[in-house]
Amino acid sequence: MAVRDRRTPVTRGGRGGRPTLEQVAARAGVGRGTVSRVINGSDQVSEQARTAVERAVAELGYVPNRAARALAAGSADAVALVIPEPETRLFSEPYFSDIVRGVSAELAETDKQLLLTLIRSPRERERLAAYLSADRVDGVLLVSVHEGDPLPEMLAAMGLPAVLNGRRAAGEAVPYVDSDNTGGAQAAVEHLIGRGRSAIATITGPSDMYVASCRLEGYRQALKGAGREEDAGLVAVGDFTEEGGRRAMEELLERRPALDAVFAASDVMAAGALQVLRAAGRTVPDEVAVVGFEDSPVARHTDPPLTSVRQPTEEMGRAMVRVLLDGIDAKDATQGRHVVLPTELVVRASG
Repeated sequence: MAVRDRRTPVTRGGRGGRPTLEQVAARAGVGRGTVSRVINGSDQVSEQARTAVERAVAELGYVPNRAARALAAGSADAVALVIPEPETRLFSEPYFSDIVRGVSAELAETDKQLLLTLIRSPRERERLAAYLSADRVDGVLLVSVHEGDPLPEMLAAMGLPAVLNGRRAAGEAVPYVDSDNTGGAQAAVEHLIGRGRSAIATITGPSDMYVASCRLEGYRQALKGAGREEDAGLVAVGDFTEEGGRRAMEELLERRPALDAVFAASDVMAAGALQVLRAAGRTVPDEVAVVGFEDSPVARHTDPPLTSVRQPTEEMGRAMVRVLLDGIDAKDATQGRHVVLPTELVVRASG
């Protein structure tokens, strides 16, 4: 005699063929609320009910709705990575891709989704503010923030945890992850001094970014430590782009044609400087030594390969996620740490 199974038949019912919470409850012979508590890890469930629900979930192939679970838990289950720069910089500079890679890799170990947003205008900032105020993310990672940018204060007013990549000023109150920009730049220039270079120029980053000020300060400290006076004619302002490096190098050669070394505050600017030096007939490193900063893939593919200050960019992205998750878990937008990672000079053929 055939035995009839009185349990709810296995089905992939529900919209789109996905099993529903109600079907799991019917299959397990418990209420919908019990299923929800089991799925969300509550200990307010008997062992018998938990076993029945887990068996029903496995048999039906039920997959919890992430959005619904996040809403029930008071969490958006997402993190925003905000970069207030144009897409041309995002896709052309290895720094940003390394940060994104580190952030993505660290978040892959969690249940958080990543939302990448570029802010290129006040209107886009307003649109972001409206989006964030709707509780769609649990926290924000900010990369390449310029002095006076209102985004960190805007997030604090919302009570939304945030972590900066770098700092806006020496006394930055918002949690951040940075590298030792001053020490790295100082080591680069000390290296050039140790190689017997006498007229060492620098191409800085934009004046409204603290990272640029730190790398300029490292340049100055190295000169001071060697008993040298700073020559304003050997300092040119760039903008962390290749074109900015070219323009700055042209200025330097016009002002101080006898210069014999250049410290550029980024590898991308150093690559631009190398192009100008080659066009001017100056050999590297025989006539002019060149050192960059970041030790990005750019440094390994210039001609000649670029001596550069290595900063752990991908690890910075990972550390930002860890600091942010600490703040989210603490339920406090001001909770967090200030992390500064070490740098290292990598010597190659350019100087």
